Amino acid sequence: MIAIICLDDKNGYLFNKRRQSKDSVLRERILSLACESKLWMNAYTQKQFEEQTGSFIEVSEDFADSAQNGEYCFFENVSPTDYENKIEKVIIFKWNKVYPSDVKFNMDLSDFKLVSQEDFKGSSHDKITMEVYVK
Repeated sequence: MIAIICLDDKNGYLFNKRRQSKDSVLRERILSLACESKLWMNAYTQKQFEEQTGSFIEVSEDFADSAQNGEYCFFENVSPTDYENKIEKVIIFKWNKVYPSDVKFNMDLSDFKLVSQEDFKGSSHDKITMEVYVK
């Protein structure tokens, strides 16, 4: 599976069981990445994508268990660390800000190699950094 997660500068991604931030340009980027495959998410994440449609979006509370090789999983309120053995690629979107957080990304990326890094302007963030890591 290809894991997608959004992080702040201190690797936080949740505060009080809620996402730190969201961005419409980022959602479009995720949709364009996954449109040739499947994009798995839970109902919490699907609320961000209600305006977008696509037959490749799959919603399930056990989305990470259901995803196959080459399929995308957007992790927002579930830790990708629990699925490390299934993950072949990690795409991290960095907000380039520090937000309050009580849940941190702590997945060991030492077996992964950073293969690309790109900055782009979001709708609510002047700079979002996309980093792609592969095993």
